[in-house]
Amino acid sequence: MLYFTGDLHGEYSRYLCLERYTGEKLTGDDFLFVCGDYGFLFYPVGSNGYTEQQRQLNEIEKLPYTTLFCDGNHENFDLLESYPVEVWNGGKVHRIRSNILHLMRGQVYNIDGTKVFSMGGAYSIDKYMRQSGYSWWSQERPNNDEYKEASANLVSAENNVDIIISHTAPREIIYRMGRVPDMHDAELTGFLEWIMYEVSFKKWYFGHWHIDQVITDKVRAIYFDVVRYEEKGSL
Repeated sequence: MLYFTGDLHGEYSRYLCLERYTGEKLTGDDFLFVCGDYGFLFYPVGSNGYTEQQRQLNEIEKLPYTTLFCDGNHENFDLLESYPVEVWNGGKVHRIRSNILHLMRGQVYNIDGTKVFSMGGAYSIDKYMRQSGYSWWSQERPNNDEYKEASANLVSAENNVDIIISHTAPREIIYRMGRVPDMHDAELTGFLEWIMYEVSFKKWYFGHWHIDQVITDKVRAIYFDVVRYEEKGSL
């Protein structure tokens, strides 16, 4: 089964109570998707925080299910990009551990017959409080090559997928939440809005906004909730 949750921000306790949220025991056949800001790759190499997070990743690797995350805006992209790229289920990933994979931007994966498109990234409104190369990284938003690759991969999929996972949301969806899109994110939220109208999909899950809310019959903002994907029925 495919399960979806929001920003973990490196909070190991969220893993410890995961099955309490789902009400089900996850097995090796299950996948947990995190909609950005995974946060377990944040601290620079050599720091105490890095050592602790590596220990936590080793513990997470002992869990039976697979964690799949798109990137948010609170990731150490220098560290993330130090992992080798491989192709997994049709799309590019960074393999962090045997069962922890970073879903790279603009990729389409075929997971147990379900097509999943990933598009991470977002602007940090707290950028002014953070230090470049230590707590903030310029790669937090997609670049032109990533937009082009995303478009090409969607065309190859005939603009038809089952699930879209992103960190932030299409511009229109942000307004529907009663929020105002940040102008720094205009290119990304506009691109996501184009996808929303041009690509056929069944469900879309996104994080970033720290809210659990069903926006439409197909689009859901997710934070603490852990929801199981069902082709039909509720979000």
